[in-house]
Amino acid sequence: MFLSKYKKTLMEVPLILMLAFIIILALTIYQAGCAPAKFPIHWNALGEIDGWASKTFVVWFFPLMALGFYFLMLLIPRIDPLKKNYASFEVAFYLIRLWLMIFLLVIFVITFLAGWGYFINPASPIIILIGLLFITLGLTMPRIKQNYFFGIRTPWTLYSQDNWVKTHQLAGKTFVVGGVLSVLAMFLPAPLNFYIFIIVIMLAGLWPVIYSYLISRQKKV
Repeated sequence: MFLSKYKKTLMEVPLILMLAFIIILALTIYQAGCAPAKFPIHWNALGEIDGWASKTFVVWFFPLMALGFYFLMLLIPRIDPLKKNYASFEVAFYLIRLWLMIFLLVIFVITFLAGWGYFINPASPIIILIGLLFITLGLTMPRIKQNYFFGIRTPWTLYSQDNWVKTHQLAGKTFVVGGVLSVLAMFLPAPLNFYIFIIVIMLAGLWPVIYSYLISRQKKV
């Protein structure tokens, strides 16, 4: 799907607003005298905080990471040797960027709320977000054309367009199923939900890679 320049500009608005929110909130917290000296940055499978970082690190880390992500996503379609193919999956590429920015924003908010003493187990929102991300990826996978940055980039998919198409058709199904199962895993008790989530996501991503290899072997037989 080819988009006009106006639509492309309009679609950037949600991304820019989320990026601006992260930066403004980080600066506000940094200047707040009541802000805690440290913030949680890691939780274990039970949802317990097991890693901390200073306020200065956290306040600067999230905005810089969000800025880096935003501009990297703008740069990639321009430096990819197969950049001509991006025009055919502009919407799919945008949805990936959008969900990744939403993910960063939610992690950012959870981190700062937890730092202020609000008891937040991030397992549920993170699992749901990653599950939704995988569903989004699954719906867009069949539309992604050959490129060097997104999709199932194996030596066999990059070598053969037919292999790329078949592998991404399968990946579309495994990613959607993996995403749905990940969201459903949220209703299981910890740490079982976390372990099932990890297994499901690994299988959803690994099986298309194996399938790509098997297709290539069949071609040689």
